[in-house]
Amino acid sequence: MADRKPGGGTNPYTINVDSFSNRLNVLYSHWNDHKNNLWGSSDVLAIATPPPSEDLRYLKSSALNVWLVGYEFPDTIMVFMKTQIHILCSPKKASLLEVVKKSAKDALGVEVVMHVKTKNTDGSDLMEAILRATRAQPRSDNESSPIVGHVAREAPEGNLLEKWDEKLKSSRFQLSDITSGFSDLFSVKDNVEITNVKKASFLSASVMKNFVVPKLENVIDEEKKISHSSLMDDTEKVILEPAKIKVKLKADNIDICYPPIFQSGGEFDLKPSASSNDSNLYYDSTSVIICAVGSRYNSYCSNVARTFLIDANPMQIKAYEVLLKAHEAAISALKPGNKASLAYQSALSMVEKEAPELAGNLTRSAGTGIGLEFRESGLNLNGKNDKELKTCMVFNVSLGFQNLQTETKDPKTQKCSVLLADTIIIGQSAPEVVTSMSSKAVKDVAYSFNEDGEEEEVKRQSIKVKPKAVETIKSKATLRSVNHETSKEELRRQHQAELARQKNEETARRLAGGNSEDAASRGGSRSSGELVAYKNVNDLPPPREMMIQVDQRNEAILLPIQGNMVPFHITSVKSVTSQQDTSRSCYIRIIFNVPGTPFNPHDANTLKFQGSIYVKEVSFRSKDPRHISEVVHLVKNLRKQVASRESEKAERATLVTQEKLQLSGSRFKPIRLNDLSIRPVFGGRGRKLPGTLEAHANGFRFSTSRAEERIDIMYRNIKHAFFQPAEKEMITLVHFHLHNHIMVGNKKAKDVQFYVEVMDVVQTIGGGRRSAYDPDEIEEEQRERDRKNKISMGFQSFVNRVHDLWGQPQFKGLDLEFDQPLRELGFHGVPYKSSAFIVPSSGCLVELIEMPFVVITLGEIEIVNLERVGMGQKNFDMTIVFKDFKRDVMRIDSIPSTSLDGIKEWLDTTDLKYYESRLNLNWKQILKTITDDPEKFIEDGGWEFLNLEASDSDSDNSQESDQGYLPSDVQSDSESEDEDDGSESLESEADEEDDSEELSEEEEGKTWEELEREATREDREKGAESDSEEDRKRRKMKASVSRPPERRHPGGGLPKRPRFK
Repeated sequence: MADRKPGGGTNPYTINVDSFSNRLNVLYSHWNDHKNNLWGSSDVLAIATPPPSEDLRYLKSSALNVWLVGYEFPDTIMVFMKTQIHILCSPKKASLLEVVKKSAKDALGVEVVMHVKTKNTDGSDLMEAILRATRAQPRSDNESSPIVGHVAREAPEGNLLEKWDEKLKSSRFQLSDITSGFSDLFSVKDNVEITNVKKASFLSASVMKNFVVPKLENVIDEEKKISHSSLMDDTEKVILEPAKIKVKLKADNIDICYPPIFQSGGEFDLKPSASSNDSNLYYDSTSVIICAVGSRYNSYCSNVARTFLIDANPMQIKAYEVLLKAHEAAISALKPGNKASLAYQSALSMVEKEAPELAGNLTRSAGTGIGLEFRESGLNLNGKNDKELKTCMVFNVSLGFQNLQTETKDPKTQKCSVLLADTIIIGQSAPEVVTSMSSKAVKDVAYSFNEDGEEEEVKRQSIKVKPKAVETIKSKATLRSVNHETSKEELRRQHQAELARQKNEETARRLAGGNSEDAASRGGSRSSGELVAYKNVNDLPPPREMMIQVDQRNEAILLPIQGNMVPFHITSVKSVTSQQDTSRSCYIRIIFNVPGTPFNPHDANTLKFQGSIYVKEVSFRSKDPRHISEVVHLVKNLRKQVASRESEKAERATLVTQEKLQLSGSRFKPIRLNDLSIRPVFGGRGRKLPGTLEAHANGFRFSTSRAEERIDIMYRNIKHAFFQPAEKEMITLVHFHLHNHIMVGNKKAKDVQFYVEVMDVVQTIGGGRRSAYDPDEIEEEQRERDRKNKISMGFQSFVNRVHDLWGQPQFKGLDLEFDQPLRELGFHGVPYKSSAFIVPSSGCLVELIEMPFVVITLGEIEIVNLERVGMGQKNFDMTIVFKDFKRDVMRIDSIPSTSLDGIKEWLDTTDLKYYESRLNLNWKQILKTITDDPEKFIEDGGWEFLNLEASDSDSDNSQESDQGYLPSDVQSDSESEDEDDGSESLESEADEEDDSEELSEEEEGKTWEELEREATREDREKGAESDSEEDRKRRKMKASVSRPPERRHPGGGLPKRPRFK
């Protein structure tokens, strides 16, 4: 509003007359509309601004100056009347204010009268002139003189204001306090004010993130001694010189709201008036450090406060987590139409729900309004303020626990406090946290260091999970004193021992009940149906020439044999190849599926004609290479079409019949979520179209503009539902894991996902590298954040409404609710072929970003075995054994060893029994041994053969009894699964067709006896019966060489917080 001129003239500032006109109009409108209830029925507003002061203070008179004309006018008196504005000031100020005369006249017809006070006068005569004009003003009803409004709390300072106060009181005017009027006037910000608040907030958050946090980390890491007051001075300098942290804001427009606050060592004051003392920063174990930073831009304030935990104990972690939830609850309550008291009430309710013992320590307010004043009167977020919230109000949401007692021997950590504060702008639908750049997540504020100076990796801690509820996320630091670690590990070991006893008893009961069948009875052979191309001879197409023909309508190939056209159904063809020799003759070779050859099943047709003679292969020579190429192409395409159709038919035959979707009636509109993509995708080569997901009476329906692209998901078929907002991923999604498969396009699917990409992929034309502080870059990032928030809010609204629908009585038995994965507990691993970030939820272990998806129900897990643990390994593997022993184990490979302790803690708190082994085990053989002789398995101690500690101390007899469960490195689970597959469908044959074409003629023509002899010879060369250490190493190396390279997470592990020495 006040702009600097580029020169160095007498008046370096100019007043934005358009803004002045608009805000003068707002002032008079607000005064007229709320004269009796907020402005004290005042007929005249008298505002006296005191002389400048070295102290930081916030005055209504100064705020009015800045709000109206752009900057503060000290030692100035402004008197607003219905038709006139009288201003008493110095000559320089008067010359600057001359420009507002015309604007005031044009905007409201109000005359601006200047009273210029010279140095040699006290201004008494000028004051008398203003008072005479005041007496001439129209009076309120039944009043003998006009009512003069003034800011009662501001005591007069300086000769001029003291003289004015004396004359005003002696004039016998009735005085009225107008503080409430100004508070309400300033509470709702316009666009220019919102921009100033955002810039101030950006500066505060940047100072906290880019200076305060690295400064503290450096001090603690190098064990420096520095006082709170020194930290305060250093931080203040950075605020006033933002270029030091690469923030492109004009230093002339910047000031501090208050001297930065640093507190530690048991002396805490959570009041806004707190200060930093001269004591040194205290960062020993279980210490707490509170930092608060407030900056101003163009006189508009912002605030951010954070608490940092050093080697926190469980009570401190819990207090911070509860405070974080209460803080978020208070922010969420700041919506248009709500009462200001709801913010504090929401925070208090959260505390009483999560930790009622801490309610007495909660601050008595959740913050105040903020803007031109650091604390705007009338906008206090306490439990009694019934003021209605409006869009574009700005609040400093500050909440804390004070004087918490901790059980430590150090007197400086026996008492602590925690504090969080953010600057919030109330939006149309949701509040905007404009200081969110500075993270307040537990993982970002909880630090740990080792007193011996040995650095260790940071790990995530786990949560206590109930069947459908999450209690508390514990993101403690990893490094603790030796006694504490030992005690914690001992408790975990005791709990695991109890879990082992319970698990063995449960497994014994299940096996004794005959709930396990022979694994060999899992699958059956597929019957492809009658291979009939033509029912009689008359259906054969008339022969044109004695040449190979492909009849696509009857799915047959006709071959000229002995002067006759002999038909063969396309499914009897195994492969077809062509080759051209030097004499320009072209050969075509057709190989048929024949019983007794490798990978050829004995289906109903081969068993039906067991005494028949089969044609294994035929070859033809032709002088027409073009015709041969066309035949090969037609045969391959026809095989693919038939294979796809047969595969889809076979998959549909195994589907469970679903109930019919009941569409919502006209009175109940379905809950919609638009512009979604689906995974797995529908078939076809056309462009993938976005669709709409609708929640109807008994299920979901997803459909696109194409009529054939539609699927229905019944509520009763949903086993797990997940909602995962985009945090460090590119998509926000809802995911359904089903009880029974459904068809998506022409494929079966048990996991269906609907998602939206939250960021657009754009390429900057010009190719130049852009600065992170480029305004265009910042604006682009802001648009991306807005889009991300908008998408997340849309998904959250959909999820909440569906939750309400599932809460109806008819769905109570389904126990449906959307689960949200807990990213804080995630770890990297390779569940299939590529690296992925796997995340626990309250009831599952999931990976929902990369396909194929991973959804493992915790209730179906028997045990977890952690393999390749120790021995200096950088990675280890996790094998999940299910209660259904007929089900293959689930392997997650290449998990960074830094995640081991976090995973063990999570498994322990979810009551899952885990074991550790130094080698990978042959689980197919182990499960087969268990199911073949369950009684011996139980007699031998159940799963205790996996217990490394027990096995090391066992006698030789115990070792002999466990020989059936010895680890085997010969093959991986995936390899053994391939050996179990004794047959191939038409679809798999079609996929391998290209490979088969590359085989030489001799390899394709080998007999079954030849192949059997080769396999025997290879087994003898490999020495499969040998089990020496050298052989195991050689086979292991072969397996690792043949295994495709794995994609690792950059850095090979989890993201880390800064580590302390």
